[in-house]
Amino acid sequence: MSDSIKHECGISLIRLLKPLEYYKEKYGTAFYGVNKMYLMMEKQHNRGQDGAGFASIKLDMSPGQRYMSRVRSANQQPIQDIFAQINDRINTALSENPEYADDVQLQKKNIPYIGELLMGHVRYGTFGKNSIENVHPFLRQNNWMHRNLIVAGNFNMTNVDELFGNLVELGQHPKEMADTVTVMEKIGHFLDDAVAKLYKEIKKEGYNKREASPLIAERLNVAKILRKASKNWDGGYTMGGLLGHGDAFVFRDPSGIRPAYYYQDDEVVVVASERPVIQTVFNVKFDDVHELDPGHAMIIKKGGGVKLAEILEPRERKACSFERIYFSRGSDQEIYQERKMLGKLVFPQILKAIDHDMAKTVFSYIPNTAETSFFGLVKEAQNYLNRRKEEQILALGPNTTREELHKILDVRPRIEKVAIKDAKLRTFITQDSSRDDLVTHVYDVSYGSVNKNDNLVIIDDSIVRGTTLKRSILKILDRLSPKKIIVVSSAPQIRYPDCYGIDMAKLEDFAAFRAAKALHEDHGTTHVIKEIYEKCIAQTANKDKDVVNYVKEFYAPFTADQISKKIAEILSPPGINAEVDIIYQSIEGLHQACPQNLGDWYFTGDYPTPGGNRVVNRAFINFYEGKNQRAY
Repeated sequence: MSDSIKHECGISLIRLLKPLEYYKEKYGTAFYGVNKMYLMMEKQHNRGQDGAGFASIKLDMSPGQRYMSRVRSANQQPIQDIFAQINDRINTALSENPEYADDVQLQKKNIPYIGELLMGHVRYGTFGKNSIENVHPFLRQNNWMHRNLIVAGNFNMTNVDELFGNLVELGQHPKEMADTVTVMEKIGHFLDDAVAKLYKEIKKEGYNKREASPLIAERLNVAKILRKASKNWDGGYTMGGLLGHGDAFVFRDPSGIRPAYYYQDDEVVVVASERPVIQTVFNVKFDDVHELDPGHAMIIKKGGGVKLAEILEPRERKACSFERIYFSRGSDQEIYQERKMLGKLVFPQILKAIDHDMAKTVFSYIPNTAETSFFGLVKEAQNYLNRRKEEQILALGPNTTREELHKILDVRPRIEKVAIKDAKLRTFITQDSSRDDLVTHVYDVSYGSVNKNDNLVIIDDSIVRGTTLKRSILKILDRLSPKKIIVVSSAPQIRYPDCYGIDMAKLEDFAAFRAAKALHEDHGTTHVIKEIYEKCIAQTANKDKDVVNYVKEFYAPFTADQISKKIAEILSPPGINAEVDIIYQSIEGLHQACPQNLGDWYFTGDYPTPGGNRVVNRAFINFYEGKNQRAY
């Protein structure tokens, strides 16, 4: 509960389909694309706050004129920082050259960042590396315009070692073993190859080198390049790329793990990681924004032609369900309803936990991102009370008094803002005991919101590690003297690492894993742990796709309820008076609420790629051997 989960990244791509003069005349500025990109990145700042980057390409520039620009920041407020730099460059150029003000071509020629093709990126660093070198977009430069490549993405690859080896076999010398570098160099290799082959073909047709350049741009088959480059990729990804001459692409993994949405009209082509971002920034309807199909790429040619191409054969759709539960903005029309449904579907378990005593139960939520699921929970509580009221009124008969009627009708779910998060407290005191004391004060409570011996129900999006719950929240809530604190997760138990973009890498970090381990100790079945380890070790040499997730056997002997009860036990801090109960969403409830996003490997262990099974087995090996390191 309220543990920080670093996750995801957000991408934005804009292709202006009209000359810049068109936007100057219609919208009053040639900086229309830059302004829209700022908004798109800000609307996706929830997806990444460790870094941000922006790149642009100007079409049809003369040799010697700068046509690519890039700016990146790893500052505390990176989006504001990069656009402050952009604005400073633009304003300085305009103030020093008043003649630029009404001449769009002079602006395009002399002011950086003003181009027809723009890409933005917001980043969460899942590996904890937040230096400027790790911030997207990445740039691969060359004097041949067509060979310049800018790449940004929302992705993690599970087989970086293999991809790195592929590059070495191709004769390259990559500067580091990182998935972003290896992916970019793989695309770059086949881009170089395609350009070289086209040049030879065009030269045979009698064209000179200068005449060949526009023909290469026209004939370059981006889809073919992506097919070759992605042949061995194993991971979840939405990848955006710009080529120096003006082609662009956005490519989604064949399981649809990472999200991508697009919109097109006669003025712009837009791609983003979230649908409502496009809706808001371009003021378009829900049905106007489309989801990019798994395994497909949107390819935008320099001339403005747009096509959707299948790059890899789509697999069973396993779109990330955490996008719906937590990561994406809740303003999406579908996500808003899905989160309400998650709250609704967990209510029967809550009713059982409070022994149907609604009169002595207070409902609340932590943190603010859980508010939507809280609405669904409260609505279902109201529906339950309405059904009960109906039965009570019918049982009273025709001689019911007004007082009796109001006594029934006045019963409502008790809703309070119980917990309040204060400004983020800095752990500037280094001693562990002092730091723990600071952690316990991250939240405060609304005194008097709960009566003594009431049940207190608190809903959150997910309970991952449980660290903040144990160190802080339960102690604070206990100050209100409830009889029972019921912590509710709108997501199921997180049992397995995610290797496709979320910072959940170590098994022992998960409350559910620690609880299952404790249950093995209680039942005298710890020998199972060694057996699973030996199976994982035996499979490490298996390079085939037939890889089994043996960690499922770790949880198999226990029911979800048993694990939840043990989680409540191990997360209950010593010295609190209230009884603690923890309730998780069921897998069936998750799929009912989010029927189009069935990617649930962190809950079920059903990974959509072989690399996922390799990662979870490696994570178990690390746990058993006491290695405090990531499995991917």
